[in-house]
Amino acid sequence: MPTAKQIFLYGLFFSSITVLFWGTLPIALKLSGDFSDPITLTWLRFSVAGIILGLWQWRRGKLGEFKTLSKKYWLRLFAAGTFLIINYTCFVWSLNFLLPGSAQLSFQVAPLFLALGGLFFLKETINWQQWLCFVGIGSGMLVFFHPIFGQGSQDSIWTGFAIVQVSAAAWSMYALLQKSLFKRLAPSNILLAIYTYALIVMLPFTSPSSLLKMSSNDAWIAAFCCLNTLIAYGAFAQAMRYWQTVQVSASIALTPVMAFILTEVCVAFGWWTNRISSSHADLLSLFGMLMVVASAINVQLISARVQRRAAALLAKPLSNAT
Repeated sequence: MPTAKQIFLYGLFFSSITVLFWGTLPIALKLSGDFSDPITLTWLRFSVAGIILGLWQWRRGKLGEFKTLSKKYWLRLFAAGTFLIINYTCFVWSLNFLLPGSAQLSFQVAPLFLALGGLFFLKETINWQQWLCFVGIGSGMLVFFHPIFGQGSQDSIWTGFAIVQVSAAAWSMYALLQKSLFKRLAPSNILLAIYTYALIVMLPFTSPSSLLKMSSNDAWIAAFCCLNTLIAYGAFAQAMRYWQTVQVSASIALTPVMAFILTEVCVAFGWWTNRISSSHADLLSLFGMLMVVASAINVQLISARVQRRAAALLAKPLSNAT
């Protein structure tokens, strides 16, 4: 049995792997724009992940869960798949207008959309501290993007920002639907069904022939994009084994910082200069990024504290009755 120190180190290792791969992904997706359109690349990523995950689940004998699903849950599964397709495709599309770090930072509004979804669909509550964090996220983004205010030539950045918001909203709807499926399916089977659904539904809108024209470098980038999802989500799942959810969520909030740093590293070494450029962020923009990350972490901490209090209040009457 691992010691407390080993548990902490394992959680730190797997969380760091998750942040590293999610921070690297926007750079690889931006480079993919040279040889593939967003829909085709997303279809390729889903297909590779679906085949590998399907073989894994089949060997483990875990596919029997699907036999117990009713029509209602199949519809929820297809709806979750549709929203995840929109999420993946829009994020790749936004990178035609935004730098990788900016896209990742803009995606940090996802906790707000998720909270609003819980408020309207699951009748959950949002306390004033959480609202304050959401205001901090919005204000931080305004501060981060302040250099483009009043510059009419920067309309493409606002276009990219809007596309990321669609991606974040779609991801939030996917997360809410996934939550309602946990009682019937394991997370791996939910993803397997979604990947298979995406493989079939997206095929008519893709151009697989363009993938056959890739150079060796393009093939490596495409392979990284495909495997990144499996590695990052696998590390994320392992991190959840060793750390509490709030610890993992707080560490994942550092992904935009990782994407920003890796982008600047690419610029410093002169890699892919035709696609990757520096954000030239000033101190005020960096302060805005810090506001967004700190607010995103605080949302997770406050949410965990609220859940603990609710659980304690629920357990108290049961204890008295006993």
